Amino acid sequence: MRDGIHPKEYRVVAFKDMSNGHTFLTKSCVTTKEVETVDGVEYPLYKIEISNTSHPFYTGKVTLVDTAGRVDKFLTRYSKHMEGRKK
Repeated sequence: MRDGIHPKEYRVVAFKDMSNGHTFLTKSCVTTKEVETVDGVEYPLYKIEISNTSHPFYTGKVTLVDTAGRVDKFLTRYSKHMEGRKK
């Protein structure tokens, strides 16, 4: 890795998921303008749209894609081309 491209000073920052209000603390060097109080201590606040507490993959609310419908649509579209093929 190249020297001098990574920040030397990290600070504890509060990240707030705006979709569900969950706040978590982690070290970061992100630029912030707001402050959030967590357990009586003020931390710089960075607002995010989605986190692991609201993402459908992590919450188990993943919607399934209808792959069978897509296959049927493909076969009907290319049925004439597929008739001459060996099976």
